[in-house]
Amino acid sequence: MMNSDSTRYLETRPRRNSSRSSSISHIITTPTSSTPSLSPTSDMPSNLEDLGEGVRRVQINGDGGKPKSRTVHGRKASSPMMPAFMVSAPGKVIVFGEHAVVHGKAAIAAAISLRSYLLVTSLSKSRRTISLRFPDINLSHTWNIDDLPWSTFSHPSKKKYYYDLVTELDPELVAAMKPHLANVSPGAPDEVRKVHQNSASAFLYIFLSLGSQSFNGCLYTLRSTLPIGAGLGSSASISVCLSSALLLQIRTLSGPHPDQPTAEALLQVERINRWAFVCEMCIHGNPSGVDNTVATQGKAVVFQRSDYSKPPVVTPLWNFPELPLLLVDTKQPKSTKAEVAKVGDLKKVHPEVTGAILNAIDQVTISAANLITSEQYDDDEEAGQAHLGKMMTINHGLLVALGVSHPRLERVRELVDHAGIGWTKLTGAGGGGCAITLLKPDVSKERLRQLEQDLDDEGYEKFETTLGGDGVGVLWPAVLKNGTDEDDEGGVEIDQEKFLNAVGNEGVERLVGVHGKDGERESWKFWRVDGN
Repeated sequence: MMNSDSTRYLETRPRRNSSRSSSISHIITTPTSSTPSLSPTSDMPSNLEDLGEGVRRVQINGDGGKPKSRTVHGRKASSPMMPAFMVSAPGKVIVFGEHAVVHGKAAIAAAISLRSYLLVTSLSKSRRTISLRFPDINLSHTWNIDDLPWSTFSHPSKKKYYYDLVTELDPELVAAMKPHLANVSPGAPDEVRKVHQNSASAFLYIFLSLGSQSFNGCLYTLRSTLPIGAGLGSSASISVCLSSALLLQIRTLSGPHPDQPTAEALLQVERINRWAFVCEMCIHGNPSGVDNTVATQGKAVVFQRSDYSKPPVVTPLWNFPELPLLLVDTKQPKSTKAEVAKVGDLKKVHPEVTGAILNAIDQVTISAANLITSEQYDDDEEAGQAHLGKMMTINHGLLVALGVSHPRLERVRELVDHAGIGWTKLTGAGGGGCAITLLKPDVSKERLRQLEQDLDDEGYEKFETTLGGDGVGVLWPAVLKNGTDEDDEGGVEIDQEKFLNAVGNEGVERLVGVHGKDGERESWKFWRVDGN
């Protein structure tokens, strides 16, 4: 996803209402010592500029000293606490190209409307702590800000700035963090504790890289409607939330707002994406970068890595349509490593046949990308949706031929085919995990309800979601209209108590979801890139 060059190219394709004869290349330049950079005050959301009346504060990333302040008046003005705010990022599914992508072929990954939500609450200046709360996995930990290894992270040879490109973790910084992770969830089982410590390390690494010792105390409370460990990019979704929240706190993001120029929006998206990738490295070691890219920008990407000595090629599909999707978790444990090894062994024994199957999957992926980006494609037309659905069916059949399906996955396909409501394929490594169904237009509620009942009866977990939606979003301040009496007074203020007490996915979505019962909630803002 990233390379070591100072210039990053993102290819975007025009939307359907524009000419498709050429693509647009947006060049995002990483500031160097000779490149002027946007200042933390000029490059901030417009509604953040008046946080301190008569005072401008410039906080230097990684600087252990106090922020510098300049007052307009004769005396120093007080600066109020930053209001509580929220960020949200989606999960993802592989729509086409599983397993073939491991062998240098293309794959398409798209955002889904199941999301993670992070509430950031500032504490008073006297409270010198930061707390990470993730009740969905029973993680809760607090650090004293002044006890953290600022001297190591702020050393001139180690210090990183918000515009820096970080492609590998610094072993000395990782070692400096270790003592501060040792007491994270000490009584939890080893497997659970590993997840908790990986999550905490991702947060601490970018907090120490982007923040400073003068950082105000904060609570970071996370809820997610994504199943954890189901191959839906839950860690990347969380990583994007943490990255965007910290970049907003140090005032290095512009927008999002409706009239934001495309080049500017791309710059913000890439900035978030880079630091989310750092989180992913803390969690996974050597991530591909595709999950955090989709979680940041939304919509979909074509992803290909034909040479593993070089970074992958990631091409955004900004005009990927929003499509109705039924996601089914088989609840069958899977091992990505085992399924990938299975295909590798098959290729060794039957190289020509396996190669032909992988090439066929590649052709399906390329055909789907060409269809979506063609002038003739209209996702509102039944024929276009059916064409895409049939390619999903073909892709699934090829994956079955590779031996990576599972009886639980095949049962989902049988139930969907019997109901006649859509096109189904496994998503991800297979061997269990999840299946996705592209729903046909105008599916009756009765048939869908009957299918959901059948899935419930057989122990599946289902999610009605949308494919190809928005990426990272911001709710600033954390106030929403939820159809209550408080709407007349400006809306419901989302606080820790309300957020933590929201029951299940439905409770979280009802309280803070980017979509309400009447559609998109206007208070949530997104960096939307127009490919024109």
